[in-house]
Amino acid sequence: MSPHLQIYRPQLTAITSILTRITGNALIVGVILAVWWLLAAATSAEYFAVANAVATGWFGDLVFTGSAWAVWYHLLAGLRHLYFDAGHGLDVPTAEKLGWGCIIGSVVLTAITILLVQ
Repeated sequence: MSPHLQIYRPQLTAITSILTRITGNALIVGVILAVWWLLAAATSAEYFAVANAVATGWFGDLVFTGSAWAVWYHLLAGLRHLYFDAGHGLDVPTAEKLGWGCIIGSVVLTAITILLVQ
C-alpha cells in the first residue's frame, strides 16, 4: 500500500461534493418507484395492490425516506454551491462549516418532514 494512502484524510468538501452527485442520482430510484405506483393505479386494481404493497411496505418506506433526505441534502448543497459561485465562503473553515451545515441540516429537515407527514 502506498504511504500516502495511510495518512490521507478525506476532506469534508470532497465528501460533500461526492454526496451531492450520489444523492442526485439516487433520487432516480424514488422517482421510479413513484411512477411505477402511479402507472399501476392507472392500470388495474390487482396491479395497483402489488405496487401499493411495495410502495407502502418497508422497501417503500426506506426508498422514500432516503429520497426525502436526498432531496433536502441536494437542495442545501445546491444553495451552498450558489453561495460559492458568488465568490463567498471559499476559505477552508467556512467551506467546512457549510458542508456540516448541509449534512446536519438535511438530517434535521428530513426528520421534520417525516414528523409532519405521519
